[in-house]
Amino acid sequence: MKVNKFMTIKLLLMVVIIVGFSSCSKKSSSKSGSKATGWKINDKKGGFQYASKFKKQETGPGLVLVEGGTFTMGKVQDDPMHDWNNTPNQQHVQSFYMDETEVTNLMYMEYLDWLKRVFPPEEENYKNIYEGASPDTLVWRNRLGYNETMTNNYLRHPAYAEYPVVGVNWIQATEFSKWRTNRVNESVLEREGFLKKDAKVVDVKADATFDTETYLAAPTKTFGGNEEVVLKGRRGSKAAGKGGTKNSKGESQEAKNVYAQRTSGLILPEYRLATEAEWEYAAAADVGQREYNVYKGQKKYPWSGSYTRSGKRAIKGDQLANFKQGKGDYGGIAGWSDDGADITNKVKSYPPNDFGLYDMAGNVSEWVADVYRPIVDDEANDFNYFRGNVYMKNKIGEDGKVELIVQDTQTFDTLPNGKVVARNFIGQIAQVPVDDNETYLRQNFDKSDERNYRDGDKQSTRYFDFGSSDTEENNSKLTDEKRMYDSPKHNVSTDSIGNMVRKFDKSSKRTTLVNDDVRVYKGGSWRDRAYWLDPAQRRYFPQDMATDYIGFRCAMSRVGPKSDSKKSPRNKKKK
Repeated sequence: MKVNKFMTIKLLLMVVIIVGFSSCSKKSSSKSGSKATGWKINDKKGGFQYASKFKKQETGPGLVLVEGGTFTMGKVQDDPMHDWNNTPNQQHVQSFYMDETEVTNLMYMEYLDWLKRVFPPEEENYKNIYEGASPDTLVWRNRLGYNETMTNNYLRHPAYAEYPVVGVNWIQATEFSKWRTNRVNESVLEREGFLKKDAKVVDVKADATFDTETYLAAPTKTFGGNEEVVLKGRRGSKAAGKGGTKNSKGESQEAKNVYAQRTSGLILPEYRLATEAEWEYAAAADVGQREYNVYKGQKKYPWSGSYTRSGKRAIKGDQLANFKQGKGDYGGIAGWSDDGADITNKVKSYPPNDFGLYDMAGNVSEWVADVYRPIVDDEANDFNYFRGNVYMKNKIGEDGKVELIVQDTQTFDTLPNGKVVARNFIGQIAQVPVDDNETYLRQNFDKSDERNYRDGDKQSTRYFDFGSSDTEENNSKLTDEKRMYDSPKHNVSTDSIGNMVRKFDKSSKRTTLVNDDVRVYKGGSWRDRAYWLDPAQRRYFPQDMATDYIGFRCAMSRVGPKSDSKKSPRNKKKK
């Protein structure tokens, strides 16, 4: 009996040991082995490399997270302006990041300083770059007002450093966003050891700059192909510099996966203008009055309540935004200022909304990405709604590789107001419209330019005769009387010696200013009455024109989960 008992215990111990080794083996295998093949991931000898330590997207400079969700886009109140352009409809936006404040004069001056250093205006090839990016300071002038102080000082004087930049048109705002994307990613890669330290200041020049898309597609061509700046592998790693790895025979071989890629998880998505849906959702911040899975009504302003003054005891009676109180009243009487400002005001001068965003009403109105149309077509789409898609792709050269912009292929546009702006820069990848290779037999898009989809293309007009005998060519050349939006057609260009050639549309039969080159701007400004502080209000302005009351802020898409932590219903009982 004693022997049997001893043997039983011994067998049990052996079983436990075997099971333990088996579980350990499975655990270690699951950590390093592929679930698809069982091969080792991130093997130093080569094979599939993956950013297994990636946790979440880094928050870019100046940004705060706006958790996405469903909301009612548009007004639910009366429309005394009778615009009929913001009918309520339900939309859903994905999580994204947004600038905590509007882009300030200081932020924009950093952009101008970079352009001036890298593309010296005194050189003939670059003379239009700095000037084309500079804000129009003359927007402050008024025929019957003395505003020369702002004309001369508002952009550059340190007293206005933290005030929102104005005089910037939509095109300039988008170009700033592209520049910001490259500078932020350049800084990230330098920090992570993929770019030479301080190269962004010491080694940068017109034909040797960093561009995010160029680095991803052709890293060896970044910084003009300077291998001393663009490092092979993280600084200090075995793959860094000229070194590589050795095979089983001890022979040197070129290191692979030594540059940061999308799969590295380091490179941030682009800074951009928010879509109209994103901006309105972020401004309204209905999350502040959520009750379980519903909103307790819709806010009239970015803050709770029906009034523009605070009801909190500490700041009771203070205005919650910078706007025009009434005719001739921009800031109250002396010694008792209603909002503390007569023109714009320093950012963060008023409380943030429930997403932590400042000045989503008042101070300055803000450009958004959308092309303006009177309707928001929620029948076509109710997820990440955006009108303005123009799909492009990288241009491939005869050698089968991406084609970069060089000095001879850099292009400049002359805007209708005569301003010359650069639309691409040396070292960027040349872009061309997508064609049949991308659109053939697709259901979700059928051409490069989708700005007019279901509202402005010929099929949308009341004159379109489906199935008629007219040819496609005839249908595409609608007369002025039969165009959906009968807007003026101006043509401004420059001749060979730089003189402006103006060809204005002198027709007296134009019925609208709506066309593919007008963009939505949102939010009230220091010049607006309280009516325009409603986040749902929408107006439009030509994308190439600027004012003293429109600024902008940037946004960035969120990749990965909707939020950083799992949410649960309020008051959920713990088990």
